[in-house]
Amino acid sequence: MSRWRPPAEAKSAYITPEGFELLQQELRGLWGRRAEVTQALSAAAAEGDRSENAEYIYRKKELREIDRRIRYLQKRLPDLEVVRPNPLAKQVFFGAWVTLEDDDGAEHVYRIVGPDEIDPSQGWISVDSPVARALLKKRVDEEVNVETPSGSALYFVTSIRYQLES
Repeated sequence: MSRWRPPAEAKSAYITPEGFELLQQELRGLWGRRAEVTQALSAAAAEGDRSENAEYIYRKKELREIDRRIRYLQKRLPDLEVVRPNPLAKQVFFGAWVTLEDDDGAEHVYRIVGPDEIDPSQGWISVDSPVARALLKKRVDEEVNVETPSGSALYFVTSIRYQLES
């Protein structure tokens, strides 16, 4: 039995200006954290027998994780295209906050963002998700039929905005 798996679908290379700034801040923070971990690793290595040194083993693992994330960000950031939303747009495009109403009258608010900045707790969904794909180019008062793995869902677009409410 082979372990071959088909390659993952390529993620969209779009990101909001705020998301791009957060990733840059994360990269700068990781370099600072890496310096601290490297110093702690050197101190742990100086203690002697490394095979039974828990601090040394932990710091090596932590350094690998930091280096992996740094490599990812260094490759991903130059490929990203920062998209500045048009606040006057009347349709759903990248960066929009969309308020939907379902059949039961419950409201759901989603923001369409790039795959590098999704946050389900805030309602930020990837532009590649089924919900976002169904919403693109829709206007207020239109119905949206979303095909999800759990079945079909019908929503009604009640508002579209491109900036935080003050």
